[in-house]
Amino acid sequence: MIDLGIAFDKNPNEYNSLVLAFIGDTLNDLYVRSRLIAEHGGMSAHKLHESASKRVCAHGQSEAVRLIEPILSEQELAAYKRGRNTKSYTVPKNADVGEYRRATGFEALLGWLYVSGKSERLEELLKLVYDAV
Repeated sequence: MIDLGIAFDKNPNEYNSLVLAFIGDTLNDLYVRSRLIAEHGGMSAHKLHESASKRVCAHGQSEAVRLIEPILSEQELAAYKRGRNTKSYTVPKNADVGEYRRATGFEALLGWLYVSGKSERLEELLKLVYDAV
């Protein structure tokens, strides 16, 4: 993963789960888009976008959680559940509330790993999810 050299001033558990999901969403999107370009760089930008959108959506992220949940540590599971259970004020048109909450939990977990400096574990989970789709 990319190391931006940014030091976070708080313990990861002190950040609001939606803040962690905010960065986690971007990390997932960056990973998926990077892998798609590496593997299918000859595709048009439109086709790459369509492929990425299928993976980086509430439904895809909800399915990702089902895949990785059994292998999460206690701390990782707690970060996921905090994100999943956080009250959100919006729900996308193309997802039900359950899917959206699981997706938010997934994003929060990714953000928590990133802020924690656990880049190897972050990349391991992103790779596992990507390869399973």
